[in-house]
Amino acid sequence: MHRIQFIIMLRIKDLRLVRNRAELDTLPQGKLLINTINAFSYNNALKDEQFAEALMCGDALIPDGASIVKACQWLKHPNAPTERIAGWDLFTYEMERLNKKGGKVLFLGSSEKVLLLIKVRAREVYPNIEVETYSPPYKQEFSKEENNTMIEIINSSNPDLLWIGMTAPKQEKWAYKHWDRLDINCHCGTIGAVFDFFAGTMERAPLWWQRNGIEWLYRLIKEPRRMWKRYIIGNTKFLFYLVREWLIFR
Repeated sequence: MHRIQFIIMLRIKDLRLVRNRAELDTLPQGKLLINTINAFSYNNALKDEQFAEALMCGDALIPDGASIVKACQWLKHPNAPTERIAGWDLFTYEMERLNKKGGKVLFLGSSEKVLLLIKVRAREVYPNIEVETYSPPYKQEFSKEENNTMIEIINSSNPDLLWIGMTAPKQEKWAYKHWDRLDINCHCGTIGAVFDFFAGTMERAPLWWQRNGIEWLYRLIKEPRRMWKRYIIGNTKFLFYLVREWLIFR
């Protein structure tokens, strides 16, 4: 019964979303947890209460998916987003703003190889930003000691910007669970694949695909064996959940 109540509570119409890129300017300074949501993460949140709580209770939620934007508009969300804001958009916005004044950024997650490529590219693109990195162990669950190590690294770094990239839902749940122990005064974004995009180890869809809301299709074409469940089955499930919400709460 508890699970049914929670699933009903997690409605698309209840999501508090940043409506457009211009609203990124209105996000308050200081300690702020920024998550993203798309059809894949919404599907997973319906069966993972900790993940749902992390998304719903963060400080800002970015509509990283044309499906979320269209679903909000179709369901007549009272504050429906007017455009998709990809994790990449959040990343470039925050990095460009920090680069103007100078400061430090910490990348937590991914492999040593990817993090090294990030450092190299950041020196070229954002020369006024000092880059620190940490690659946590690649495992599903961290030990208490490993969690403490990551927290200590973040706190001792005292960054002006923090990026966490461990893939969803791991990154969102980790940041939310340990948020009170992070002694920082900056924005923190959980941005997953953006680490690889910036490092150049994964290719983003060309602009035409992005602008027409079919970046997911480009990724499916490029990596069909890895992405078919996420996009073919996942998108079908998302449509089912969308119709179900419309039928129950219209």
